[in-house]
Amino acid sequence: MIVTAGIDRLRNEGFASLAGQRVGLMTNPSAVNQALIRTYDILRQAPNVQLKALFGPEHGFAAAEADAAHVGHSVDRHTGAPIYSLYGDTFRPTPDMLGDIDVLVCDIQDVGVRFYTYIWTISYILEACGDVGIPVMILDRPNPLGDTIAGPPLEAEFASFVGRYNIPIQHGMTIGELAHLINRQWNPTPAALTIIRCQGWRRQTRWPETGLPFVTPSPAMPHYSTVTHYPGACLIEGTDLSEGRGTALPFEIVGAPYIDAEQLANELNASNIDGVVFRPHAFQPTDSKYQGQMCFGVQAHVTQADAYQPIIAWLTLIWTIRQMYPEQFSWRSAWEAGSHYHFDQLVGSDKARHQIDAGESIEAITADWPAFCDEFRAKRASYLLYD
Repeated sequence: MIVTAGIDRLRNEGFASLAGQRVGLMTNPSAVNQALIRTYDILRQAPNVQLKALFGPEHGFAAAEADAAHVGHSVDRHTGAPIYSLYGDTFRPTPDMLGDIDVLVCDIQDVGVRFYTYIWTISYILEACGDVGIPVMILDRPNPLGDTIAGPPLEAEFASFVGRYNIPIQHGMTIGELAHLINRQWNPTPAALTIIRCQGWRRQTRWPETGLPFVTPSPAMPHYSTVTHYPGACLIEGTDLSEGRGTALPFEIVGAPYIDAEQLANELNASNIDGVVFRPHAFQPTDSKYQGQMCFGVQAHVTQADAYQPIIAWLTLIWTIRQMYPEQFSWRSAWEAGSHYHFDQLVGSDKARHQIDAGESIEAITADWPAFCDEFRAKRASYLLYD
């Protein structure tokens, strides 16, 4: 099966919907066509399309900045257009940033996870454009995690830039579908929104079956295999454990100097977590937590993709390390201002953290998640664009 992304459909239609308009583009290098040509290059070379402003999300327009790093504005050396950062002094485009454009196009590869920030950048774009009457166009791309819906709700008190609104950690929607839902459900002044759909994609299609190239959408998301672990492995960010940043295997390994790797692997494998086996692993990060220190832990190997539930698997890993090392293990403070722990912002409340500290079972921690996911499945139904 060959899937055609939104940018290819736009080009095949001769860019008719952008003809003669002054265009703003929010993107990064992950937005490519079948031939690995960037959407940025396609639009700046397109006839009768005026590329007037560029916008970059977290990690910047070049997707090269570190996670949570402040990114400043710059100027594009090829077009002379300003590159406005939406992960620096502001998350939301200002009226001045939108002053020279007639339409704002968004094309970026999302990973289908609530705490991956690109969807929230688009939510602010929808709000800002709705306020000033500028239409938004989404060039859609498949959700690489498919149609899976999983994880807990997000309580309003814990909303942040890693989760603005109450959707599951795995929402099972494309970025176009989710933008449509956000625009109608939570945008006070909905923007005029056009979605250029993918062609040939079905909800159950796995990424390797799409025929689309995978270009890293952010520095610590190098491979499709990284994406498959990320819905659960990102929760490690909320702890003192290394999630593998500064190594070749971010979000596929975990460890700390105080862990006995063999013992941890044995404990996890004895739990018989569906679809995954943990192998003892040692690593020395060149960046982030424990930079330059030897860490010991495990690497997660998916053995049955259909059975693997990354949120359950990595939550069980955190639970196990918390019980094995109660004196050494700790939770990290939130990156954003406030009193919350970062883990709470990622999970969506402080309930799971308290339950882990108390040694409650994974079954107890996740007991109310399926009902929430069922509610969300019903809520999103009218916004779906693909079978």
